[in-house]
Amino acid sequence: MRILVKGGTIVTASEEFQGDVLVEGETIRAVGQHLDLPADQVIDAAGKYVLPGGVDQHTHFSALCNVGDQDTAGYETTDAVVVGGTTTIVDYAPQDPKTGLLDSIDYRINVRAKDKACVDFALHGMVTEIMDSMFDEIAQFPQKGISSIKIFMAYNGSPLHVDDGTFFRILECSRKAGVTVFVHAENGEILDFLRRQCVKNGQTTPHYHYVSRPPFTEAEAVRRAIYLAGQTDTPLYIAHMTCRPALEALLQAKGTGQRVYGETCTHYLTTTKEALDNPDFNEAAKFVCSPALRDQEDCDALWAALNSGLLNAVVSDHCGIDVANLKQVGRNDFTQIPNGAPGAADRMHVIWTEGVAKGRISRQKFVEITAAQPAKINGIYPRKGHIAVGCDADLVILDPDYRGVIRLEDNPNGVDYNIYEGREQLGRVETVLLRGRVVVRDAQFVGKYGQGQFIPAKMYGSCYENRA
Repeated sequence: MRILVKGGTIVTASEEFQGDVLVEGETIRAVGQHLDLPADQVIDAAGKYVLPGGVDQHTHFSALCNVGDQDTAGYETTDAVVVGGTTTIVDYAPQDPKTGLLDSIDYRINVRAKDKACVDFALHGMVTEIMDSMFDEIAQFPQKGISSIKIFMAYNGSPLHVDDGTFFRILECSRKAGVTVFVHAENGEILDFLRRQCVKNGQTTPHYHYVSRPPFTEAEAVRRAIYLAGQTDTPLYIAHMTCRPALEALLQAKGTGQRVYGETCTHYLTTTKEALDNPDFNEAAKFVCSPALRDQEDCDALWAALNSGLLNAVVSDHCGIDVANLKQVGRNDFTQIPNGAPGAADRMHVIWTEGVAKGRISRQKFVEITAAQPAKINGIYPRKGHIAVGCDADLVILDPDYRGVIRLEDNPNGVDYNIYEGREQLGRVETVLLRGRVVVRDAQFVGKYGQGQFIPAKMYGSCYENRA
């Protein structure tokens, strides 16, 4: 099957030009101007932008959400993700109970995602139960195609929490294997103290979620994580950064030449902590995520950090948790509300609207932070995140003239709400190709469940390449 995408404005992280893309099978075979080549199908992209499929390197599908044995929304809900223009996710693979890292990764590939995923996926290892065997398992990540591992400095008293000694050992082992270490950086001990203090004082509404997670707890953990990584010379990637003090710590470390990098999330760029002040529990609970939402000044600082290159990517931190069901367990105690919100289906549209259409970032920067850099960081570039001969034919055709609002009913994400409901939407993904197959047409999913494939990653991703 040969498909010719013709007459669009092709945008990559490094260039922009009007041209054509020839797809043959699953691969891009030619890119140029006025391609006069035979094709089984011609897609007219005149007046539209042709972008690489988005890469969202921070998602949590089919993950235990700490309410009984219930999981977050599963891989079958990634139909909404591909409609939103993301063709590849790098999903977290938490350890299943009493199970090691490698077996949990295998189970996720062969059971959890099989016959369900609508997008291609790579995986991060994720420590959710400390075991002596994990250090040897990291050495086997290259054979599994897993180029990264995540640890949590927060959530003291839960299986998620990783103490500093274990963190240090993981850094050492990862450095030897060429694995990039991702970290959720919040001071768990102080958070635990502040949360218990709020409950003791009867301060139990969602408002106190952000009160009990002040910015300094994130900044302190960022500084500590950077220091520990520096002792092992291991590249460090700081997940979901939210605030000015944490950005200052990142900037200082980069100034010394340390290989430390960071990302932020769509909601931290566009939503402030006032969302948690809503007296309607159901509305406020939608925005309980960690780290907590911050002030408008922090949103502005994050946009600036993206433009300057201090931050490398925008991710969704997608976590599909129903309000009507799972979040109700925290109605009388905010500390019991499962953390997280859905966002993978809307990441590309929201960043285009608030970033490109409103003049905060360029189109090339958009591609860089939503596709190219996440692919490079995770060792799947240029197969993913780029438009060039030999790349996977993951293409997004976006109509910049579309005007509308974001509505859950237009692209159901598998849970009962959308945190961007009713927001202005400027521009819309009209057509998506995943490995050369049209899977979205006229902004509707026309693909097949289970079409997504596991994408093995190469070690020593881009975080290993340069200092500063």
